[in-house]
Amino acid sequence: MATTQRSRNEEYLEQQEKRESSARSYPRRLPLAIEKAEGIYVWDADGRRYYDCLAGAGTLALGHNHPVVIEAMEKVIADQRPLHTLDLTTPVKEEFVTELFDSLPASFAQRAKVQFCGPTGGDAIEAAIKLAKTATGRQGILTFQGGYHGATHATMAISGNLGPKEHVRGLIPDVHFLPYPYQYRCPFGFGGEQTHLISAHYIEQLLDDPESGILPPAAMILEVVQGEGGSIPAPIEWLQEMRRITKERNIPLIIDEVQTGVGRTGKMFAFEHAGIVPDIVVISKAIGGSLPLALVVYDEALDQWQPGAHIGTFRGNQLAMAAGTATLRYIKKHQVSDHAAAMGEKLMLTLKEWQHFIKEIGDVRGRGLMIGVEMVDPTGARSKSGSYPAHPLLAKSIQRECFNRGLMIEVGGRHGSVMRFLPPLIVTEQQLHDIMVIFKESLLAAVEETKR
Repeated sequence: MATTQRSRNEEYLEQQEKRESSARSYPRRLPLAIEKAEGIYVWDADGRRYYDCLAGAGTLALGHNHPVVIEAMEKVIADQRPLHTLDLTTPVKEEFVTELFDSLPASFAQRAKVQFCGPTGGDAIEAAIKLAKTATGRQGILTFQGGYHGATHATMAISGNLGPKEHVRGLIPDVHFLPYPYQYRCPFGFGGEQTHLISAHYIEQLLDDPESGILPPAAMILEVVQGEGGSIPAPIEWLQEMRRITKERNIPLIIDEVQTGVGRTGKMFAFEHAGIVPDIVVISKAIGGSLPLALVVYDEALDQWQPGAHIGTFRGNQLAMAAGTATLRYIKKHQVSDHAAAMGEKLMLTLKEWQHFIKEIGDVRGRGLMIGVEMVDPTGARSKSGSYPAHPLLAKSIQRECFNRGLMIEVGGRHGSVMRFLPPLIVTEQQLHDIMVIFKESLLAAVEETKR
């Protein structure tokens, strides 16, 4: 009797399932073993090519194995530089810090200090919270519904997603969730500009109300574009109001740039769109040029913590600093942020045109190459703000259809109903066209499937 021969992909995935924890996530939705990667493409163990619109959750600004990144890492090794230095300085580190400060707005950089953290953005968010609490002597944290800041105890506590919290008790106390200006699903039931106007007014009144129940907080933390929350961009006017409100009340403003930073939104850093100067900026993902690196840059007035107040064994990753320096230089020299803005505009325009004849597209939004397409059930009842119910089953079906056609794309947002585009920033117009052809075919096929 003949036996069916398993593919190499299937062998690797079976091995992974046996040996890795049940907490693994991406392989459940994107079942492949990546064997080779270059630019915007990855190849699985069976030789099949995929367009990568996940890009390491936004980590791969220049795509996979970009030549300038590889060259920078090879030079560190060829020159016998140390690879691991804790927080001891090196020429590689000083070069990186210089490039980092030169990449930040002068109004922020001229007063900046930097703290290198453990290798993840979550650890850097932890550091930012500790810094704000130390500098202010206060405890409370103001955060936003729909926000995502990590999966540690503290970062989970200040993130909106309820799922991970259900089985983890005793998260940090005195965390207060505020309404984010999510215009399509307005928390106030109005939608449009009313969303951000009411949100700003509500927050200001809350902070000035002697009966609000909220003591003066240690900090406010926000994402300029909510990533895991569904690629939701905050209006520029609202961001400017958050800066005014916090500054007038001496509340440090923390901007989480873990996913939005390093050119992703069409500016080097997303807060630059609003022309504001934050107190603390948290940077990770793309800053390491594809390698683990996380840091906090903050106003020197907050530099009041003691030696060892925040540590981490792998905060001296020299390969990541060299790769990060090369990435920042390349982005500035080749105006990659402008390219990301232009490609994002083309993508948004195409998707919004589709809305006219594909009713399952409820909303198209984003900034630069951080774009969300919210899938809805147009046969359901509209909310007070005019939005249809979320359609997570359709979103999962689209993701599966895309994968089967050679496109890796993530799903996120409320109820897992948002298709999230996070391609490498170097994606070409032709590659973007090819991606959209696959996405449209997948979308239409999934719509037909869900109607059966």
